[in-house]
Amino acid sequence: MSLILGLESSCDDSAVALVSSDRRILAQAVRGQNDAHRPFGGVVPEIAARAHVEILPQLIRDVLEEADVGVADVDAVAATAGPGLIGGVMVALLAGKGLALAANKPLVAVNHLEGHALSPRLVDPALGFPYLLLLVSGGHCQLLEVRGIGDYRRLATTIDDAAGEAFDKAAKLLGLPYPGGPAIETLATEGDPTIVPLPRPLLGSSEPHFSFAGLKSAVQRAVASGLHRPADIAASFQQAVIDCLVDRTARALDRSEAPALVVAGGVAANGAVRTALAQLAASRGRGFSVPPGWLCTDNAAMIAWAGAERFEAGLVDGLDAPARARWPLDESAEKVRGAGVKA
Repeated sequence: MSLILGLESSCDDSAVALVSSDRRILAQAVRGQNDAHRPFGGVVPEIAARAHVEILPQLIRDVLEEADVGVADVDAVAATAGPGLIGGVMVALLAGKGLALAANKPLVAVNHLEGHALSPRLVDPALGFPYLLLLVSGGHCQLLEVRGIGDYRRLATTIDDAAGEAFDKAAKLLGLPYPGGPAIETLATEGDPTIVPLPRPLLGSSEPHFSFAGLKSAVQRAVASGLHRPADIAASFQQAVIDCLVDRTARALDRSEAPALVVAGGVAANGAVRTALAQLAASRGRGFSVPPGWLCTDNAAMIAWAGAERFEAGLVDGLDAPARARWPLDESAEKVRGAGVKA
């Protein structure tokens, strides 16, 4: 059994966790920055990076104290090395390098997306490889075959906005507070998802990818028209996103023999999204796995767990491991139109 200290700071959540390779979370802490970014309606990279510098050291001390262990007691230090806001990524990675050097411990430079991809295995011991993964978050919307540790085949990606990005932008148009995803989900419970006619980009298309920019623009027009209640717009928007996710995922299931569908990333915390995708998996005779809500959003437990999986496989990194703003899980995946920034 190995014990891994995980550090995460790729966006606006500072997080630290201690996780063992037998799936025990000994201690964890997450501190967000919503109040700092709320006036701007989104994450301001410089504010986020400065806050990580202030917050992360104390979180490390708190987690080690709660678990009653020292850095000398861990087997490796895992830190997010990308992708993400580069200033934030550098904070956790440099902290991880410093701890690894000082304690003479191996460093595991973790791809944040791999953290999401492997997170269901932290809470679902029965989930084996391969599986089809819908990774859906604020910055990414992809379908991948997860064949093993470090072995990913991308089947689809977004050609413009990610689903979580669309949630945040729609929320801003509706005057809802940041973060937008939970605000949309709450307001949608009060609305009728059939009232506002919104598009479903690429629905039924032979192209495998996702698109949400046109949907976002349609929400903007619906708000400007003044003809609809905000709750009805929110409900209709959420249903349109769900319809797109289900349609694109169904297409990927037709192309994959993976026995299970797995959903991860921040948007996977949305209850309506989870329910629709669970029904899709059941209709295709596939298993279904999704982490609990707290494990879908950015956290260090998933980074520590990915670190544990990589460490157990003998995959460690040197102290020269770079911080990366972009870092695709499938390096060999061909670029698609408009998707150059959605690694």
